[in-house]
This record gives sequence, C-alpha cells and structure tokens, in this order.
Amino acid sequence: MFGHDICLVSALLAAAGAVLPALLLLVVSRLLWEIRWSITRDRTCKLPLPQGSMGWPLVGETFHWLIQGSSFHISRREKHGNVFKTHLLGKPLIRVTGAENIRKILLGEHTLVCTQWPQSTRIILGPNTLVNSVGDLHKRKRKILAKVFSRGALEAYLSHLQDVVKSEIAKWCTETGSVDVYTAAKSLTFRIAVRVLLGLRLEEQQITSLSKTFEQLMNNLFSLPIDTPISGLRKGIRAREILHSAMEKIIEEKLKKQQTSDYCDAFDYMLSSAKEDDYELTMQELKETAVELIFAAHSTTASASTSLILQLLRHPDVSERARAELESEGLIGDVHGYCRSRCHGNVISEESNAAEKSTSEWRSVMNKTTCFEAGDKEEGHRSWTHVPYLSLEKLNQLSYLDCVVREVLRFLPPVSGGYRTVLQTFELNGYQIPKGWSIMYSIRDTHETAETYQNPELFDPDRFCTDRNESKTDRFSYVPFGGGVRRCIGRELALIVLKTLAVELLATVDCTLATETYPRMQTVPIVHPVNGLHVFFNYRTHGVERNRRESTHI
Repeated sequence: MFGHDICLVSALLAAAGAVLPALLLLVVSRLLWEIRWSITRDRTCKLPLPQGSMGWPLVGETFHWLIQGSSFHISRREKHGNVFKTHLLGKPLIRVTGAENIRKILLGEHTLVCTQWPQSTRIILGPNTLVNSVGDLHKRKRKILAKVFSRGALEAYLSHLQDVVKSEIAKWCTETGSVDVYTAAKSLTFRIAVRVLLGLRLEEQQITSLSKTFEQLMNNLFSLPIDTPISGLRKGIRAREILHSAMEKIIEEKLKKQQTSDYCDAFDYMLSSAKEDDYELTMQELKETAVELIFAAHSTTASASTSLILQLLRHPDVSERARAELESEGLIGDVHGYCRSRCHGNVISEESNAAEKSTSEWRSVMNKTTCFEAGDKEEGHRSWTHVPYLSLEKLNQLSYLDCVVREVLRFLPPVSGGYRTVLQTFELNGYQIPKGWSIMYSIRDTHETAETYQNPELFDPDRFCTDRNESKTDRFSYVPFGGGVRRCIGRELALIVLKTLAVELLATVDCTLATETYPRMQTVPIVHPVNGLHVFFNYRTHGVERNRRESTHI
C-alpha cells in the first residue's frame, strides 16, 4: 500500500514536471506577445494605449470572438470602457463605442483614418469601385454617383420599385408553405438592383442564374487572401468574372441603343453625370460599378427588410398603428371581387413578374392572376386590398412609418460597425490610437448605449416622433448608414425600399409566424436570423362598402 502511494506521488510529480514548463512557456509567450504590441505605441505621444488584451500569440483573441459573438465585445466594453484594444484575424484592433468617439473617426476620413476593406474584398470588387477609392478619386466618383441617388432619380425609380415589391409579395402569398423571409428578401433586393438600378429586362432563368453567381461572390467576399484553385478568393474571382462577362454584353447593348422610353435607370443617370463632369467611364469601370450597385442594394437592405418584418410580427400594436396611418392617408384601396390565384390552385407564372413589366401592364397582370369570386360584388363581403402607386411626397407624409423604419435600423442595424486604418496617431478618451493600427467603430453598441435613448433595449418607434426625437441631441448617436464623407450614398434608396415594402405588407398582407418562437439574430457578418425567419403570408380582405380608389400616382 505504501509503495503504491509512492508510485502515485512519483507519477504526479512527473506529470507536474512535464506540465509546468509548458505552462511557463505559455505564460512567457503571452507576456512577450503583449510586449511585442506595447512597443508599437507611438513614442512621440505620451498617452497610453487603450486597455485590453492582445490574447495569445498569432491568433490573438480571434477564437474567443468567434465563439462568443457579440457578447465578446459587450464583456470587454464593460471591463475596459468604450475604447479597448484586442487582436483579431491577425491584426491589432482598437474597438470604439460612443457618439463622440465615432464623430472623430467619421469626420477624420482622409486625415486621421482611411477606409479599410479586407484584401479579398478589394480584389473581388475591383479597384474602380467607390468603396475602394480614396482621396480625390473617391470625391470624383461620389460626385458622379450622387446623381444616381438624387431626388429626381429616386422619384423615377419608385413605381418600378413598387412593381417589383408587389410581384415578390404575390409569390410569398402563393406559397403553399411558409416563406424563409431572409432568403426571400435577398431575392427581392437582387431584383430591385437588377431591374430598377441597372434597367435590365431579363428572363427569369437569367435572373436566377445571375442571382446564384452573385451569391457565390458574396459568400467569398470576406475570405483569406490566398489565390489557390479551391480557395474562397478564387471562387469569388470566378463569380466576378461571370458577372462581368454578362454585364459587358448588357452594357454594350445599352450604350448602342438610343433612349427609347421616359424611364432612366441608374446607369443612365451615371453616364449622364459622368458626361457633365467630362469624365469618360471605361468598360472596366462600368462593369465594376454595376456589380457594386448590386452589392450596395443587396445584402444590407435584405437584412433590414428581414428585421422590419420581424419587428412588425413581434409588435402587432405597432403594425396596427402604422396600418391606421396608411388608411388615413388613403393608401389602402379595394380591389372588388379579386381573389388569389391560389384559391383555385393556379400559380402565378414567371411571365407575370411585374419587375419585368411596365407600370401600365401591372393591372392586366393582376387581372390574369386573379379572378372574381362569385357574389363578392353583390354581397360586399370579400375584396382584396391594394396600394395605389406611391410618390416620394406621399412616403414622406407617413411620419409614424418613418419612425418605425428608423427604430428598426437603430434596434437591428444591418452592419455592426465599420473598419478604418489609422493614418496618424490621435487621441480618444485619453488614449493614443497609434498610426498603422486598425480601428473599428461600433454602430450597434453605440445605438445600445447612447445616453440620448430612453430604455434603448426596447423597440420603441415613438422615440423618433417629433415630441421626443431622442437622436436630435447628437446625430452620431444614430449611424446605421455611417457618416462623414463615407456615409452610405444609397441610404435614401434603402429607406424607400423599406418604406415601400412596409406599406405593401401592412396594407395587403396578413403575416403569421410559422414557428413556435422567434429566431435568434446573428450579427456577423451582417444581421440575419439564425436558421431563418419562417412566415406565412396571406392577402388581406377588405369590406367592399369602402369606396374603390383608382391605382394612380398620388
């Protein structure tokens, strides 16, 4: 027995002798790793580096970040404050929260900081895009693209955009089962980009093919910058080349043709703006800009659209109040006797896609895909609601709906933050931000912690109503579209898409959650529901005793 105890002690000592050196090595290596980054501080600046941890050698805190998700940043912000350092994805990073801190970063573009996209993103999107340009080139490109999103252009897009929304909602309502909202929203925003911005009239098969190719590009946009036959970067490049090839043929046709209709798409506005600025766009610039326009209109707007539907489902009181506003503004009309094609087992054909039809054809499309239900006119019991064609003026009159959309973007901003590279050392919160480091400003954390908001953890559209307007005290406490010279140039179009979608849904559709619980929202790389948001969509009925309103611009 005594001998057995001696053997056990000996084994434990041997194990300790093997483990202790390894532990000591880890401790020393981590200490050296911290020292390695502490010496990169700007010695000409007396301020200290922000508090925080650089994690383990080489990997930093990347694994903690991947596993913990948003709680990673929350825990470190609570421990170290609104400015802290870490090491993620192979780079030293300073994470920043707070309106005043964000103000300094966003207004310091080109002087204190410059935009930073991952190398894979720069390669795949190309050097001629707005997001990858800097300095004077960025200013010139932004000036040219500004006309694409001018009020006149947005007014021209609106009826075509509304047709696409109507068409996609019709598909959702004719589904025999539930709809995966995030997938459906991506299809919607892709069609808006292709049809409304690029003005392309494509067959459904072509749209589906381009959509799949674009999805492959998006899936590999943020990948390791390693160009091998099986790498994500190579897949993204292949997808880009397919898109560029398709775009080149389409662009050549557009350039050859004379303007044959009153409608101008984004490409028409861009070419006109470049001509006014005496700037000749090359074919490569046109191809890259075409893909960038799809990129800008696609994922983030799909994310926001999904969040909008989620919040309308979760808050029926908000939905009813917004619906009442639509009715008071004359935006809920009756289509007497119309019934859904699904009632008779018909399926809306792809030829009826309103995205590929002119505004004047929409009524005939609806007549072909719906039918009169016997006795409806006489009995006055059933009719399907519809929305008159919208104008920017009418959308701007929907003050409560505007509050709802703004609160959705505050509560669930599609992008959690933005990245910059530090051009020269500067100060934030009493710390130095060294030249050469990466800095990330957090949109989501700022929205959640800004003192200007009462109960920021609650979804409350009234916070943006005139009598409260909680964001008016500091405009950098509300930055879903960024700010400064890099503020999202397509923000007004995004708001129009969200408002048009909300109007059409609230006026014409009943939505029901298809699952027992609401999904958890994932915040990386953009906000989206884990395992999808599954919803049943059904057209609403409306009493025909109300006066029928004509489908005209108002």
